[in-house]
Amino acid sequence: MSLALARKYRPRNFASVAVQSHVSTTLKGAIAHGRVAHGYLLCGPRGTGKTTLARVLAMALNCERRAQRTDGEPCGECISCQRIWSGSASLDVVEIDAASNRGVDDARDLRERAMYAPSGDDRWKVYIVDEAHMLTREAWNALLKILEEPPSRVVFVFATTEPQKIAQSAAPVMSRLQRFDLKRIGPADIRARLADVLKLEGTEASADALAMLARAADGSMRDALSLTDQVLALGGGSVTAERVREALGLVAEDEYIAVLDLIAQRRAGDIFTAIHRLVDLGIDLGAFLTGFADILRAQLEIGLGGPAADLSEHARAALEARRQAFTPVDLLRMLNALTELEPRFRRSGQQQLLLETILVRFALLDRSVELEEVLRGLGGQGGAVGVGPAQGGATGRAPSTPAPAPTRAAPEPPAGSRRGSSPAPADGIRSAATSPPSPPSPPPQATAPVLADAPPDTAGHADPVPLDLNRLAERWDDVVDRLRRSGKVVLASAVEHAIPVSVTGSGVVSLQLDEANEVFSHAIESGRDDLLRVVGEWFSDARGLQLRPADSSSAPVPPRRLTAESIRADRVASLRKRDPLLSAAIDALDLDLLE
Repeated sequence: MSLALARKYRPRNFASVAVQSHVSTTLKGAIAHGRVAHGYLLCGPRGTGKTTLARVLAMALNCERRAQRTDGEPCGECISCQRIWSGSASLDVVEIDAASNRGVDDARDLRERAMYAPSGDDRWKVYIVDEAHMLTREAWNALLKILEEPPSRVVFVFATTEPQKIAQSAAPVMSRLQRFDLKRIGPADIRARLADVLKLEGTEASADALAMLARAADGSMRDALSLTDQVLALGGGSVTAERVREALGLVAEDEYIAVLDLIAQRRAGDIFTAIHRLVDLGIDLGAFLTGFADILRAQLEIGLGGPAADLSEHARAALEARRQAFTPVDLLRMLNALTELEPRFRRSGQQQLLLETILVRFALLDRSVELEEVLRGLGGQGGAVGVGPAQGGATGRAPSTPAPAPTRAAPEPPAGSRRGSSPAPADGIRSAATSPPSPPSPPPQATAPVLADAPPDTAGHADPVPLDLNRLAERWDDVVDRLRRSGKVVLASAVEHAIPVSVTGSGVVSLQLDEANEVFSHAIESGRDDLLRVVGEWFSDARGLQLRPADSSSAPVPPRRLTAESIRADRVASLRKRDPLLSAAIDALDLDLLE
């Protein structure tokens, strides 16, 4: 009966221990220069070489040819090295499993055995304690004295995956040991080691198969060799990706790509069919969730120009072809949602339901838009602002491609008043109330919208008129709209809260805010030239602007931070003031603003 690969190819010297050169070089130098410590603590993830390094250290200290070697390496061929390497019984090397020998009585027995001298003058007694974090506080206390003052030629080597537990239960011990932290083994090193092992075994392996085994090993060389043993036990000659997938029960990469396509194409209804098929195939949903997160991470890395080196060639080509399907922001949102779901997913009895709902959310995920696009949409520069029935949370987002504003003619309000008594509904207003069907409108033309009595640069037919306070008051809403359409959203919001109160013969217009507001005052002062230019498009003799202090009887309003929601609220308030019928409809039908 042949040995398992993990035992058969266990390193026989320090140089053969993969990745952990910072530990093996130090230990080898300590032996070569006669500076061996009395206690070592080897920390690191499982399968990274802790017990192997401990055995190699014991082999080097007790090697029968030690006097003939000056590099600190064991020969690996003498009887002592062979017995220690294979884990056979040895008078001078004792391996203890602390998980089953963790009590104070076991520690006292170890202490008493350590008092006996090695079997020869050139020998060392080495005690290897695995899973050392399982020792109780009392057991550590029993070992504390001998760790501080050990007998001659006695070495303790403790191996653990959780050093923090030792620090919590036996902090004084840490200062009496030399600590070495072993690294996780990367996929590239695991692939190289597996290729060498399979070559020695006379078995061919594809690059994709080695990559799958390296990913499944998760940083553990022992796990990688054990998984390779499992694949070889399946039979069938060379190691291929299909054999690895069949032996380990892995999810095919095409399954992840198919679900990714459903999300990109927003085919939310097909998510349930896809997951149901995976369940019928017996695929572990937890493994699928982990693998899908890896695919999303790889898609993000490729989208940001990274190499995604751990992917197979097939998966890399598929994700490269879908580079434009998702923005990095959308991928980050999905990865964050998966991270938040995972702890609850592991404990849930409804894993299929949780997986289906999170994938449906991804398929219905609104694409991210820039804040500038939101502000342009609120300002009406790229599309109409609409009012429709409120739908919990579905409103308030601006589309990435705003629709063109409709063309209409506004009725002339009566002279002497700021707003007409029965104005037409504002641009882009649509009500939820039932109305007779209207004939289809012709397709929109790629031309600028035309408003009645618009300024010359937008309509091309209206000429500026002499400045008059009443006419200026009538046009004030048009001034606000003109500023908003030109992209001056903050200035437009400030001007909307101001009214013209006087006009001098020299063409100076005096404005006054309806209430004290430092933000609006600053916006008008800094945008004075833009506001004067817009007013001058209707009134030829407008020469200057000045802002009067607000009414002193009104309490000053603290500065308010401008957000998308506040701008929307101001827009709704403006529309309400402009059209009383619309205001009543908003109250009666619970309408909300749609961008």
